[in-house]
Amino acid sequence: MKKTALYDKHVSLGAKIVPFAGFEMPVQYSGVTEEHFAVREKAGLFDVSHMGQFFIEGPGSKELLQFVTTNNVDALENGKAQYSCLPNENGGIVDDLIVYKMEDDKYFVVVNASNIEKDWNHISKYNTFGAQMTNASDEMSLLAIQGPKATEILQKLTETNLSEIPYYHFAVGSVAGVSNIIISNTGYTGSGGFEIYFNNENAEQLWDAIINAGEAEGIVPAGLAARDTLRLEKGFCLYGNDIDDTTSPIEAGLGWITKFDKDFVSKEIFAKQKEEGITRKLVGFELQDKGVPRHDYPVVDAEGNVIGKVTSGTQSPMKKIGLGLAYVDQPHFKLGSEIFIQVRNKNIPAKVVKAPFV
Repeated sequence: MKKTALYDKHVSLGAKIVPFAGFEMPVQYSGVTEEHFAVREKAGLFDVSHMGQFFIEGPGSKELLQFVTTNNVDALENGKAQYSCLPNENGGIVDDLIVYKMEDDKYFVVVNASNIEKDWNHISKYNTFGAQMTNASDEMSLLAIQGPKATEILQKLTETNLSEIPYYHFAVGSVAGVSNIIISNTGYTGSGGFEIYFNNENAEQLWDAIINAGEAEGIVPAGLAARDTLRLEKGFCLYGNDIDDTTSPIEAGLGWITKFDKDFVSKEIFAKQKEEGITRKLVGFELQDKGVPRHDYPVVDAEGNVIGKVTSGTQSPMKKIGLGLAYVDQPHFKLGSEIFIQVRNKNIPAKVVKAPFV
């Protein structure tokens, strides 16, 4: 198993360590609910250095990314980031990712930890454009400072004016005396905040500086379990659960990142789905009775026929009810539809609702 540069720090803080995507990662510190509410109400600090980072640059870099991703790279200006996905040749998703435009002919791509090698090979396969590719995953660390107090905390440590970085934009600046840091107004919690990318050797210095700067505001270290409940309350997809090699962005409700004014892998398949409609769809649901939905639980109709399956589910800390995401067959995926989630052989009524849940 790999370890992030902050592994020893997590152990010293008493974090519960679990294997995740080939890494030894902190799943929780003080407790999932406590960390969840800290991020919703104050701030939390996540080590997400297991994520992968590629630099794609030189002539042909834009053309390569334009062909391998679904979103329109032409829409990016310097200092702007874009959520997108890598489609495979069969109309599925290799991975979801964020593309940063550093400057003309220089892009920074952030991918999921479990897919680093897979994504690298997939993008390389289509690199007939002569782009220069660098896999910086092993050299870089990533911290996410998330929550309503995150900007205030991080601003104490940088001269970069954070209020001038809109959502899904970034700047390169110094934080806590460390220069050349990518400061990005992105995150996976839906509570606002920033993500910072930097070299591994500065990881402990930056972690300590952020924790100390946020002490008065109530910042806490937060683990992967809270990250999951936070993203789920906002209806954000998790690769391997809600999207994978067998699901299309149209089925997953990611039509908004699928742009047909350019050529890209599997474009024809997605265009056909958009035109003719889809037979299943990823929907949000809320249980109408007590129970906790989990990944892979069957979704059934009133007669008990299987009409789908849960991809992500939890007991929402904010709403105090069971909720989640599920692929559901037509016509049951319409908003307001009554479906049933099989929890321990009991069919619990649920309602199809629009995400985000909170």
